[in-house]
Amino acid sequence: MKKAWFIGVALVAPLGLTACGGSGTGGAAAPGAGAGGTIKIASLHPLSGAAAADGQQMDNGAKLAAEAINAAGGIKSLGGAKLEIVSADSQGKPEVGQSEAQRLIQEGAVGIVGTYQSAVSANVATVAERNKVPFVIDVSSADSILSQGYKYTFRVQPSASVIGQQGAQYLFDVSKAAGKPVKKVAFLHEQGPFGSGVRDAFTKKAKELGFEVAPAISYDAASVADLTTQVTQVKASGADVLAVAGYYRDGVLVAKAVSSVKPAVNAVYGVADGAFDLPQFPKDAGAAGEGYFDANYHPDFTKQTTKDLAALYKKKYNDDIRTGAVLSYDSVRVLADAVERAKSTEPAKIREAITQTSLESLMAQSGPIAFDEKGENKGAIPILMQVQKDATNQVWPSNLAQAKPSYPAVGG
Repeated sequence: MKKAWFIGVALVAPLGLTACGGSGTGGAAAPGAGAGGTIKIASLHPLSGAAAADGQQMDNGAKLAAEAINAAGGIKSLGGAKLEIVSADSQGKPEVGQSEAQRLIQEGAVGIVGTYQSAVSANVATVAERNKVPFVIDVSSADSILSQGYKYTFRVQPSASVIGQQGAQYLFDVSKAAGKPVKKVAFLHEQGPFGSGVRDAFTKKAKELGFEVAPAISYDAASVADLTTQVTQVKASGADVLAVAGYYRDGVLVAKAVSSVKPAVNAVYGVADGAFDLPQFPKDAGAAGEGYFDANYHPDFTKQTTKDLAALYKKKYNDDIRTGAVLSYDSVRVLADAVERAKSTEPAKIREAITQTSLESLMAQSGPIAFDEKGENKGAIPILMQVQKDATNQVWPSNLAQAKPSYPAVGG
């Protein structure tokens, strides 16, 4: 049996909870969250600073999930208790994220979703573990976060290793199928644990597949204002592909620099890049972004339920939904599903229920959201997107494709 969750009155919310028990009433609740009461879930994201646009999207996604659950009757196993999203600003700073996580837990949050930047999530994970409160990572890919043996941290998106390795495989497959097999890739990435981790995984797989990755060029995503110098290095390297791992603002800077410098590459190829697969990117980059690829976690827009959420987001916020917002939406659903099945707001019981999760996702996945012993989502995979005529289409693998990939492909 599935419990249907709805958003508002106009659109059906994408997906319900799994049917793993928890449809009765009268479950034990923690103090302050009794039957029919309010259950606090923290949404911790960069609401100010360079990544504020993405952080606000993710906070909006978390709120939409709570609204859907509440509109459908709340947590039924706790007498219809309602979810309350408590929003906090990490400012994109690890130390701020850490202190905010501690504050949110002290104020009664039974779980945290966040945080976008891997360095911030690493600090929040230590707080969650120390306090024994579940932390569901919506966006943060660094492998190191879940290499500590944590029991209370779970990741919905695929890890840096999964994205980097699969990204290299997709590039190999698409270029070979086009009769232009990749030979040398220049890798431009933000300098934090996210960009470095994706670079390392991509490079390892590239070596196995027989193509070179050099040079690797890093930059500070928080402060960079122009990437012309770095792209000029790429041009001088003779690479036939430019791979990029960064965030949205610097992704647009890459497109501008490539348009200006014009390196002789067959493709600009994002690997977990936070810009190239988003609906706003073709507008902001203009003709310069045409043909850009991105191997990344992504909503599955072949699903009607995902289309419905995107339409609702557009209606409510007058903006196109970004991938992070969908991951935050799914992350709140993970916590709510666990509370429902645990019939409790005790964090230890919620954590145990999360380990038994089997929840259909709005993302493109190889199966339902389900976590392994490290807290990684076993169904999480990247897919390959490409900007084609001012729209971003799913192009690889073929079973998830909306269009065929175009290769070689460079911006205008």
